[in-house]
Amino acid sequence: MSATPVTKGTNSLLSSRTGTFCFLQEVLGSSIAGVPVKKPAKNAPFVLHILAALNVDLKAFKMAIYGFLVSAPISHYLTGTLQKAFAGRTGTAAKIGQLLANSLIISPITSAVFLASMAVINGAKTVDDIVKTVKAGFFSVLRVSWVVSPVTMVFAQKFVPLELWVPFFSTVQFALGTFFNTRVKQQLRIADEKKPGQDKKDDDKHE
Repeated sequence: MSATPVTKGTNSLLSSRTGTFCFLQEVLGSSIAGVPVKKPAKNAPFVLHILAALNVDLKAFKMAIYGFLVSAPISHYLTGTLQKAFAGRTGTAAKIGQLLANSLIISPITSAVFLASMAVINGAKTVDDIVKTVKAGFFSVLRVSWVVSPVTMVFAQKFVPLELWVPFFSTVQFALGTFFNTRVKQQLRIADEKKPGQDKKDDDKHE
């Protein structure tokens, strides 16, 4: 059994879907976490005011570009390579091999690419900044991937047709990405809310 051939049109569809997912992931994360985007200046174009009202900022568009140009192509290539490597093999050993290859090869690659991309989107200016970001979050992201990936892989092996693997895993990534994005934003919001109180306590101590 082999994967269905992927045409350029299908590639474009996958990239568009992933780009849209990444865009929504950022917007939903901010909305659910209760983190409003920065209000544009009064003399800013009207469209920016509309986007701000919808809780959409520049980062959401950067996430869409990441999904379209980075995440989707890499996901398609790695998933396709995994499928080809185990094409026609449906035994228990082959399924275990898929799980190991996914956990030990694909997950580390996608985790590193994700963190590097997030570093750039969040303003990293140098290669050193990107490397530091990847090193700081690599094993945390990888641990989550090692828990989730085997479960989703087993589910895909049993219930999802090969030609639907890429959109299936993209949907899972969207759900997880939205969850973690929301949690990070909530933690940052709570930290920001505590700062004024902490600063006031520090001032009282100095008095």
